[in-house]
Amino acid sequence: MAGTRQRAEFEIEVGGEPYVWRLQRQPRWSSDPAERHGMGIAVRHQEGQREAVLEFPPGSKPRYGAPQLQASQIAPELVAKAIASAIAAGWEPLSRGKTVVFALDATGG
Repeated sequence: MAGTRQRAEFEIEVGGEPYVWRLQRQPRWSSDPAERHGMGIAVRHQEGQREAVLEFPPGSKPRYGAPQLQASQIAPELVAKAIASAIAAGWEPLSRGKTVVFALDATGG
């Protein structure tokens, strides 16, 4: 039986509120522009259930053999700005409902 792998979660405070985030998806590059995807970060309020997935553009392709992106390499300032942008765009982290997806720019705005 295959086991499920737990992804590391990190705590962050934005606007005085506690959030938990994790790296949801690694960036993926392809020669087909429709198949390129940037990293995705899943975020939820520490006391809430509703998640938001914050999608970033794929950026430049890494050189061959480069190691995969680790969540610990992502700047907390980028995550904080992305969470603030999602809230400004209408995400209500303490509400109930389906996961919401936000497409952001490379700076988290």
